[in-house]
Amino acid sequence: MFLADLINLEHMIPIAAFAGIAALAWWVMDLVATGKPRTLERLDALRDARSGKTSRDATLAKRDKVTKAIENAAPALAKPLLPQNELEASKLKVQMANAGFRSESAGTIFLGAKFVGLLLGMAIGGGTLLSNGIDKQSLMIAVLIAGGCFYLPTVIVSLIRRSRQQGIFLGLPDALDLMVVCVEAGLGLDQAMRKVSEEMKKTHPIVAEEFGLANLQLQMGRPRNEVLHELGIRTGVADVRALAGVLIQADKFGSSIAHALRVQSDSMRTRRRQLAEEKAAKTAVKLIFPLVLFIFPGIFVVLVGPAGITMVNQMFPLMGGK
Repeated sequence: MFLADLINLEHMIPIAAFAGIAALAWWVMDLVATGKPRTLERLDALRDARSGKTSRDATLAKRDKVTKAIENAAPALAKPLLPQNELEASKLKVQMANAGFRSESAGTIFLGAKFVGLLLGMAIGGGTLLSNGIDKQSLMIAVLIAGGCFYLPTVIVSLIRRSRQQGIFLGLPDALDLMVVCVEAGLGLDQAMRKVSEEMKKTHPIVAEEFGLANLQLQMGRPRNEVLHELGIRTGVADVRALAGVLIQADKFGSSIAHALRVQSDSMRTRRRQLAEEKAAKTAVKLIFPLVLFIFPGIFVVLVGPAGITMVNQMFPLMGGK
């Protein structure tokens, strides 16, 4: 009797854990989702149509409500993962800025997404435990699912940051050439940055956005040294930080800005050419593995296969006859 109760208790523990996790996830979703019923939404749409509001305005208002709901729910969700000191908070802010998320609530929303991912991973892992039973393999799968869901926002932000930095690295030499032309034509550095932000919106929108933001900060009255230094930190690209240092030094010592920009552009193009040559040199080494694993076996079968079949057909009967 005691053994049967113990077995039933062992079966009830994962069920209770899964129910608790599911209830917690449901509460979080109910906290985040603050939408109205469908009937009230249709009444609001009719009221907006009578008052002259368009569907686009209603859509924008709905998006603003969702954004505000996420921003309101994010601090509560991200509270267990918030940075413990100013250094960690600044690192998180720089990480978000490198990915293009500059709002004050970006870090909080990111940590809240990680916490929600952890809850969803635990819920999915609990489902796998219930379906497969409690053993080492099921526990390992559940832990991997929970960990993968927890680190999924980090991977997404890292991919966005890498793509953004690659776009800045590829578009910066063209931006510097345009700045050289503008400066040599008589424009100041501020006007040259504004011209770059206007002319490169279609070709290199990320570079245009960063230079436009820097020009806006300059127009607001911030010191040029701080703006350029923040530009290098915000992008996270080594070449932009080097450019900011060169411009700060040229402004401090009164040297030619056009010459500094031209030298920086030539050095960046040289570096790009060296990176291309490095990748071309690595191609031969990288081709060894597909050649050995996929191409050489096929060539071996095509070339040696007929000779092997002929040898088998002619030699085996003679050997068998002796």
